[in-house]
Amino acid sequence: MCGITGFIDFQARRTPEELEALARAMAATLRHRGPDDSGVWVEARLGLALAHRRLSILDLSPLGRQPMVSPGGRYVITYNGEIYNFPALKKLLEKQGAEFRSTSDTEVLLAAIDCWGLEETLGQAIGMFAFALWDREERVLFLARDRLGEKPLYYGWQGHTFLFASELKALRGWPDFPGIIDRHALALFLRLNNVPAPYSIYQGIHKLPPGTFLKLAWQGLTPGETPGPLPYWSARTVAEQGQQDPFAGSDGQALEELDRLLKDAVKSQMMADVPLGALLSGGLDSSTVVALMQAQSSRPVKTFTIGFHEDAFNEAVHAQAVARHLGTDHTELYVTAAAARAVIPRLPSLYDEPFADSSQIPTFLVCQMARSQVTVALSGDGGDELFGGYPRYSLVPAIWRLVKSIPSWARQGTGRLLTGLPLSFWDRLFSMLEPVLPGHLHYRPYGEKVYKLAAYLQARSPEEVYYNLISQWRQPLEVVRQAEEYPTLVTDRSRWADLPDLGPRLMYFDLGLYLPDDILVKVDRAAMGVSLETRVPLLDHRVVEFAWRLPLSLKIRNKQGKWLLRELLCRYVPRELVERPKMGFAVPIAAWLAGPLRDWAEGLLAENRLRQEGFFHPEPIRQKWQEHLAGRPWWHHHLWNVLMFQAWLESTR
Repeated sequence: MCGITGFIDFQARRTPEELEALARAMAATLRHRGPDDSGVWVEARLGLALAHRRLSILDLSPLGRQPMVSPGGRYVITYNGEIYNFPALKKLLEKQGAEFRSTSDTEVLLAAIDCWGLEETLGQAIGMFAFALWDREERVLFLARDRLGEKPLYYGWQGHTFLFASELKALRGWPDFPGIIDRHALALFLRLNNVPAPYSIYQGIHKLPPGTFLKLAWQGLTPGETPGPLPYWSARTVAEQGQQDPFAGSDGQALEELDRLLKDAVKSQMMADVPLGALLSGGLDSSTVVALMQAQSSRPVKTFTIGFHEDAFNEAVHAQAVARHLGTDHTELYVTAAAARAVIPRLPSLYDEPFADSSQIPTFLVCQMARSQVTVALSGDGGDELFGGYPRYSLVPAIWRLVKSIPSWARQGTGRLLTGLPLSFWDRLFSMLEPVLPGHLHYRPYGEKVYKLAAYLQARSPEEVYYNLISQWRQPLEVVRQAEEYPTLVTDRSRWADLPDLGPRLMYFDLGLYLPDDILVKVDRAAMGVSLETRVPLLDHRVVEFAWRLPLSLKIRNKQGKWLLRELLCRYVPRELVERPKMGFAVPIAAWLAGPLRDWAEGLLAENRLRQEGFFHPEPIRQKWQEHLAGRPWWHHHLWNVLMFQAWLESTR
């Protein structure tokens, strides 16, 4: 795992020494992604520089250094990631006459591109990656990103210079980088906890979407204009083809095939020349990955879990039970609330862009602990999106069945009536009625729940119900000044996959939006912040393609998600360790904001500060803050989004 950056200055006025110094300075900001080595390659007459920070995983010798030049001298690459099937690709290339000096997957990747071309190589490669490739013969710069978006890659223009990097902090290292906040992206951030691709928090800077590559020709290019990304793998196509060609075998045959595919994915991702382990939460996904690791390992696998003393947030006891049964070399650390809160000042630098999924805190802590013993760790992310694990896959269809049974005029009118009265009215009304209400209706905050009901009633489609369900601020334009929301995968119907059933459509949205822009960002930045490489076997594209062929009944059965994955894990651990309620990887943010974090939050949310900075309308934020402090602690998600932006903004000054 590494950090990459570089640029093409189309004015080409700098000396080789100046180009190298600039590239080294930008790469230095990424040292956490690659603490072991660094390198720069320049072509001064064209104003080009490629830079690399190395975290040595395979071939620890100098033969694995980057940027790396192909044997014939045509291609130069700076590459972040792993090609898991590089031994098989290497054998194919050797049969075609290629010779190798190292055991590095980078050398194999270059040889494959030299022999087969970029697009065919991308199609053959199994892995996670983001890289920049310079074709010296054609004078073309390529940027490429892996199929599911495990590795990040930003790019954009600064005057006559095209920039790219693994993280925004490297781009901020460019002289006079303007760093103008994109208010439209900020509105999306308040809604979704993150800034989704292809947008970034800065105007003019984009994220390369998963499964695409960018081709930038030096000759004839107008500075400021960037060709659109070209897909080499499409989640949309995979979803559509999978549903059109469903798996026709029995439950047992599906289980055998999933076992085979996941075993192979796990085995290939256990390859490393450095210590390797796994992050074990005790949940279904990570337990499955660890079980398949241990089944293919001759010695106990190192596993890592953090626990909290608050029972509602603690999964460590479940992880320990799984580890004990499998016989792993297990390490657990119970973290105090003070230690968890101590991570918060580091978040803006770690995530480098506003990011507000509060499970970022325990994710960082478990990565930090794992890094004390290993350099590579496998994780269980992706199971929910592929195998129907989120409750919303059943909840949204149920809500929509109820909503659509009501005439449209009645739904719209009722929705307007409910939102015509302030939240405080509904809070007071239901609080007075609490003594006579059944216990299952004591579901605070009442006003927010009434407004959510109104949003469902006024929804014009089940997709709109879903979008409301996953949104924090459902009306972010009432909070962000001078903003419009960019379209996303959910709101742009032209990007929808042609899927007849609602459940698979929602999984498709999560695969293309929530997974790459929330889950994978969270894990990548937390892990790379401590120079730990994480690998995600469930996102091997062969597993993804198989999962999309599975009928919904093999994913959700008896209103319970991940049925097939659950059955697979039961081959390796007792069912009683599998059958338990789903827990999130969370921390008690609500209580912290009203308690030990109150002064910190008050400083960032001060009305004068919000007004002077000019990004937010202070009134809705201050109202939620005051209500939170008054003992109605249900606004913590909304407030955390604003606080993470404010803290990030402060860190960039």
